[in-house]
Amino acid sequence: MAKHMLTVDDLHVVFHTPLGDVRAVSGVSFQIEKGQIYGIVGESGCGKSVTGQSILRLIQPPGEIVRGHIFFDGEDIIRKSDREMEQLRGIRISMIFQDPSAALNPLFTVS
Repeated sequence: MAKHMLTVDDLHVVFHTPLGDVRAVSGVSFQIEKGQIYGIVGESGCGKSVTGQSILRLIQPPGEIVRGHIFFDGEDIIRKSDREMEQLRGIRISMIFQDPSAALNPLFTVS
C-alpha cells in the first residue's frame, strides 16, 4: 500500500462574523500519495483556497479550523506550533497561489 504524503480528513473551517459563523469548508476529505498530482476544482466560493490555506495553517482569525485532521508525511499539522509550521512551509510543503493578474500577462503570447 502506498504511503500517503497528505491526508485531509473531515476538515471543517468556519469564519466567525458579527452576524454568525460562516461555514467555508464542511467535511472535506482526501488523500494524496507520494508522487501523485492532485487538483482541486470547483465553483468560485466553494472552499478551494480555504482548504489549501488550512493545509498550510494560513487561516487567520476570524477563520478557524474547528474540526478534522491534516497529516503531512505522517505529522499532524494542526497540532504543530507556529514556529514548526514556519520551518515546514516553503521547504517541505508549499502552495502556488492563483493570481490571474500575475499569471496572465498581455505582453506575452500564449502558445
